[in-house]
Order: sequence, then structure tokens, then C-alpha cells
Amino acid sequence: MSARKARPAPAPKPAGGVSLDDVKRHPAVVAYLDKANEYTGAIGYTEHGTRHANLTASIAYNILKRLGTEERQAQLAAIAGYLHDIGNLVGRINHEYAGAVLADRILEELGMDPPERAIVMGAIGNHEEPHGEPVSPVGAAVILSDKSDVHRTRVRNPDPTTYDIHDRVNYAVEHSFLRVDEKSKTITLELTIDTTLSQVMEYFEIFLSRMVMCRRAAAFLECAFKLQINGVKLL
Repeated sequence: MSARKARPAPAPKPAGGVSLDDVKRHPAVVAYLDKANEYTGAIGYTEHGTRHANLTASIAYNILKRLGTEERQAQLAAIAGYLHDIGNLVGRINHEYAGAVLADRILEELGMDPPERAIVMGAIGNHEEPHGEPVSPVGAAVILSDKSDVHRTRVRNPDPTTYDIHDRVNYAVEHSFLRVDEKSKTITLELTIDTTLSQVMEYFEIFLSRMVMCRRAAAFLECAFKLQINGVKLL
């Protein structure tokens, strides 16, 4: 009977830990993000590729840094933010769980320690409504950064006459910014919406569950979540 092939040992951990750049260069990450974006496009979803991944990573990092969290936690938030949607290549339903498992294997190959991998996996596995919960500062930052990316550049449908409500609302958003005020302990999503394209009520119609999730995530970080649309505070 032939011996079972041994699993390759993980790469040595880089000095200072696995970085976001290490993750971005991994061939599987490149391929998985490309295919996740391709497959979500095939079923009519907005952009879920490197643009969304980079923005989510950047915002997640900045949230924790603005709130005074130590550097490595912020770095793990960036890594989790970059990888949070890779599970879409398996399927849209439960993509958060598939993504957590895929991320674990990749991060192990890169040499990340199990406790850090567990933090990233928990953040990825809990980023999607309605069942996701902020289980760590890293997870809370990923929820807030992911749900704040509402913007017309995510719309891929070239024909406005065939827009569904998700395309219409995203396309109507001309500007979005997540403002973290460490002094007042508030996290505010500021949106500018062209109301000739979509009414504010439509935003709430499709994104109310996201706003509830953001409120829970902000509370986990001991902050209040606010929503401002066209200069008017709504939450």
C-alpha cells in the first residue's frame, strides 16, 4: 500500500507577520478574486473584485487605527477585508463560510499563526447579513467597511433601462464616505444620492438590514453608528 502524500509544511512566517501585500501576491488570491467577480457578474450582482476588496481593506484598517487599536489588529482587519468575498467563486449563498475556509488554507501557506488565522476567519465568516455578528474588533471593522461601499462605480449593467433596484440605488450614489470620529465615538456613513435616479426610501428598502448590522458593529467598537444622506442626519 502506497504511503499517503504528506501535506506541505507552511512557509516560515515573515518578520512582523503576514502582510496584506503578501496576501495580494498569492496566486490563489489573484485567481479566486477574479473568478468571484466574474461569477457574481454572471448572476447580475455589482462589482465584487479587486476594487471592492482594496477599498474594504483600506477602510477596515483605517477604522481601527482611528480608534486607537494596535497596529497588528488593524493589519488583520485589512487582510480580512481584502479576502472577505473570495467565497463568491463557490456560490453566493453562504459565500462567507466558503470564504473563511479558503482564506484559512491560503494564510496557512503564507505562514500565518493559527490564532491570527482564527481572527481573520471569524471576521470573514460573520460579515454577511442577516446572520453575521461582530465577534471581534477585526470583524466589526470588516462589517462596517464592506457595508459602506455603496457607489455607482460598482454597477456593471451597461443598460440603465434594465436596472433593478440594487443597480439603481448604487448608481444613484455619487459619493460615499465612512467618517470615524474617535473623540465623539461615532462612525458616520455619509452619502450623496442623486434623487432623480433613486429616492432615499429605496436605499432603506434594500439596505436596512445592512444599517442594523453596521449599528451592531459600531456598538461592538464602543461607538454610535450614524447615517447622513445629502447632508441630512437620518440615523
